Amino acid sequence: MTAAKFAGEGPDERAIRASGLTKTFGGQPAVDHIDIEVDRGELFGLVGPDGAGKTTTMRLLSGTLLPTSGEAWVAGHSVVRDPEGVKERIGYMAQRFGLYEDLTVMENVIFYADLYGVPARERPHRIERLLAFSNLAPFKDRLAGNLSGGMKQKLGLACALIHTPEVLLLDEPTGGVDPVSRRDLWRILYELLREGVTVFVSTAYLDEAERCTRIGLIHRGRLLVTGEPRQVKGMLRLPMVEIMTAEGRKARSVAETVQGVMGVAVYGDRLHVTLDRADAAGRLAAAIALSGIEVGRQRPILPSLEDAFIALVAGSEKEKTQKDR
Repeated sequence: MTAAKFAGEGPDERAIRASGLTKTFGGQPAVDHIDIEVDRGELFGLVGPDGAGKTTTMRLLSGTLLPTSGEAWVAGHSVVRDPEGVKERIGYMAQRFGLYEDLTVMENVIFYADLYGVPARERPHRIERLLAFSNLAPFKDRLAGNLSGGMKQKLGLACALIHTPEVLLLDEPTGGVDPVSRRDLWRILYELLREGVTVFVSTAYLDEAERCTRIGLIHRGRLLVTGEPRQVKGMLRLPMVEIMTAEGRKARSVAETVQGVMGVAVYGDRLHVTLDRADAAGRLAAAIALSGIEVGRQRPILPSLEDAFIALVAGSEKEKTQKDR
């Protein structure tokens, strides 16, 4: 299942390149001037909440939706001028992948082999390997409609890989999937990477973003930042403290009024507070104590990816507000 040799008409040999990629619906941008570069053999994660523009970006890159403006090349082919060339070289698994629930696992795989024009002589080996690869061989005669959510996702992945694509586009493949199946899906993705397939995956789970080679954080159609997960976390160059308290929401309200506090996020019985400088921690502790809130522990911490994302979103919103004035 080694990826085919890269050859195409694009401006360079990156697996994916987008420049100014934009899509509007009713005059409102769903994807807003996105620039992305993904190298061959990379696992790139597009990370953001529901409604951030992940699915629209996926549809643009897969050639199933034309951009309003801008351009993108996938496997060397233009999504604007040659969308069919793009489709021949990618595997695309949408959030609602088109499995046929009244067909068996094997029948679904054969159907997609027909759809992609996989030569008959190559099918037995490919199908056998994909079913073993996804642990679906024992279930090949089971109706797709009778599979669990995680098994359906693995079947969708097998169908998307039947024609040996150069680039695999996965739109939130682990959404609504149990933890064990999520682990299995990521194991499969790592195996694909070792075989030279480029994987572009969207997710709303920040713990999954940590598994990617590089990530792009997207919010309201805009790409806020790209980089390795550790680099993105390092972009938040401000001190941060963690406060343990059972009164998280009340403590957040107090913290937000303290001079020097840049942002506050609540994680159960913990507060992560971003400060403009380290000595603001003293003012923060004093303000919480004066409010009568019981605090278990306060300590300096390194920011998580979620902390970085919240801070970047807040900065983006502030910048937009200032521009709109």
